[in-house]
Amino acid sequence: MAKKASTASKRKQPVSLETRESIDEQVQAFLAAGGEIQQVPKGVSGQTNTSGPKHITLGKKPRS
Repeated sequence: MAKKASTASKRKQPVSLETRESIDEQVQAFLAAGGEIQQVPKGVSGQTNTSGPKHITLGKKPRS
């Protein structure tokens, strides 16, 4: 059986291109609304609280 030829007038863009364009549109809208982009130095973490338990235990009941 022969396959039918596609009659789509517009080919789909690759997903990565759609995503890149979408991000660019969102950034432009953010800047147009008065938003500001801050550059964060390499190695800086967004985590503010690093204290707390370091290990977890799975499958054991806590001791009473």
